[in-house]
Amino acid sequence: MARQASGPVSAVATRTAQAARDGWVSDEVDHFCVNTLRCLAIDGVEAARSGHPGLPLGAAPMAYTLFSRFLRFNPADPDWPDRDRFVLSAGHGSMLLYGLLHLFGYDLPMEELRRFRQWGSRTPGHPEVHLTPGVEASTGPLGQGLANAVGLAIAERMLAHRFNRPGHPIVDHRTFALVSDGDLMEGVAQEAASYAGHLGLGRLVCLYDSNLVSLDGPTSQTFTEDVLGRFAACGWQVLSVEEGDEDLEAIEAAIESGLAETARPTLIEVRTTIGYGSPGRSGTSAAHGAPLGSEELALTKAALGWSESEPFAVPEVARERFGLAGTRGSVAQATWEARLQSYGQSEPDLAAEWTRRQAGDLPRGWAAALPEFGPDKSLATRQASGACLQALAAALPEVVGGDADLSSSTNTNLKESSDFDAVAGSGRNLRFGVREHGMAAACNGIAYHGGLRPYAATFFVFSDYMRPAIRMAALAQLGVVFVFTHDSIGLGEDGPTHQPVEHLASLRAMPNLVVIRPADANETASAWRTAIDRRAGPTALVLSRQTLPVLPAATVGDGPSRGAYVLRGRKGINPDLILMASGSEVPLVLKAAEELSAQGLEVRVVSFPSWELFEAQSAAYQESVLPARVTARVAVEAAATQGWDRYVGPKGRAIGIDHFGASAPGPVLLEHFGFTLENVTTTAIGLIEGERRGAPKSAGPPGGGA
Repeated sequence: MARQASGPVSAVATRTAQAARDGWVSDEVDHFCVNTLRCLAIDGVEAARSGHPGLPLGAAPMAYTLFSRFLRFNPADPDWPDRDRFVLSAGHGSMLLYGLLHLFGYDLPMEELRRFRQWGSRTPGHPEVHLTPGVEASTGPLGQGLANAVGLAIAERMLAHRFNRPGHPIVDHRTFALVSDGDLMEGVAQEAASYAGHLGLGRLVCLYDSNLVSLDGPTSQTFTEDVLGRFAACGWQVLSVEEGDEDLEAIEAAIESGLAETARPTLIEVRTTIGYGSPGRSGTSAAHGAPLGSEELALTKAALGWSESEPFAVPEVARERFGLAGTRGSVAQATWEARLQSYGQSEPDLAAEWTRRQAGDLPRGWAAALPEFGPDKSLATRQASGACLQALAAALPEVVGGDADLSSSTNTNLKESSDFDAVAGSGRNLRFGVREHGMAAACNGIAYHGGLRPYAATFFVFSDYMRPAIRMAALAQLGVVFVFTHDSIGLGEDGPTHQPVEHLASLRAMPNLVVIRPADANETASAWRTAIDRRAGPTALVLSRQTLPVLPAATVGDGPSRGAYVLRGRKGINPDLILMASGSEVPLVLKAAEELSAQGLEVRVVSFPSWELFEAQSAAYQESVLPARVTARVAVEAAATQGWDRYVGPKGRAIGIDHFGASAPGPVLLEHFGFTLENVTTTAIGLIEGERRGAPKSAGPPGGGA
């Protein structure tokens, strides 16, 4: 049964001295505030005629208790660095979060709640971090938010170790998340929970809205495991609140216990009723993802004892109570700022670094730390990347990251640092284990936090396991660096299960992700410079296993930063042919250019490490690299040919691999599938001869080497 209000509440109740000694005792105003949240949420869903009323009706008590009693925040300064972080992993319940933000004083006017899910509003269907003040992470795809929260908690510990000094705890906050049954069904949530328990992230508390219902019906259809037992086995403290619809004191006591446990993360199962208060839908999947309808809405408000006749009503008594937390937060921030000022006097160098990193700035001259490679030896670009990463780590203490149990292959272990210790906060190497999806989503959380620049590494073929988190990094404009090695069939004997084919085309299709496949060590250094300098989105570095000749640094120059550049060809001379390639195929087209030049052809070679960077250049620059009048063009890349037609044009040809690979030594595969000097030169000559005859090219359809 819903709690019945005993008429309008006329004043903010005063808690007794005994209550202050014994702990919080909720009063009628607190319950009135909970129902205010509930009614705002269902009004927003009803106005939009879409959304999810079920979770806000059930989870409002735990959310209110957290925000009003525990969460340290200042709505006047949502980006205060030492605020607590709250992640609504169950992002479909976004109207609950928007109601919280509005009522607790953030710059989210009521008009925005009225425009829920509408064009141009700051209240989208699922929370977006750069759109709404107070939103800490873009969530909605289930499980991502829990993993983001793990990353946020990791970041807090790392920064505390770096900056805190005796008497000056400038990093001292907690991370909270609200998760759902659906979140905990997702594999990424299990990866993140396992990792958090292994680390012992004691400053992480997750509230689990356990209502036993998902979109299609009762969770008993699909989800009958012992969730608390699973988390306990992963090393979490697990607690339970049986009456989560109304028992605010029990919720408060559970959160207190979670905060008291410093050696383990805490999961608090709060048993709730989805759609609480709705006579016709509570406890059923019908409450999950559709408006209640005007009649059921009225019945629900009546069951909650809500007497306001107008939608989106917030009685003054509720506003007054909600305002107390914001006042508390402003005092906390003022105290912290005084501490920071004192810190600046006693630790001026660290204070300057703190200010720089919080602003997201890089130190002057940082890129000079990157090595320049001489042409005296060959290097795999994964090896060159490792050398670049070591140099960057020395110059940029904010660079942190790890790999999916592959550091010896990806060359991403920071040699001068230890493994991360979640208790002390020391160490910059994150050993994620074979948890690719959780790794990427946790690195997103580190990026959300601020003050750190995370990277995550694995084999390129396993980017498939990470794709949802990569997409969220792109959508949320997070500067995460994804390091992918073993980039083609050239890896050889491991066979088609480990040989990426379609992955370049797949990632290139993703908005706001820059994909860079460097051709040598110096292009790799340029790629790292671009990735670190890029702050408004993620970068994927796609690196070779096999060794490649080093191109002269003077020839490479800043060309890779423009996505494509003329690597070989005489200035001011119109070429007969353009050969273009990325990565490990660039040396092949250079050899082909030499052979074709010996036959009297004017050949231009374009190294093409990044489509996205090239597309960002001016039309004049693009024309200077790929002049429209030159239609004889061949692109060579050991990957699917999809997309190359935009650069080779209707008369050109792409040599690639549009099928899976095979198990054999890399050189054998490359030869068998047409990545040979003979195939490139024959294809090129066929195009030129066809042009000279004025006939259609005879080289066949794009996708050669198949």
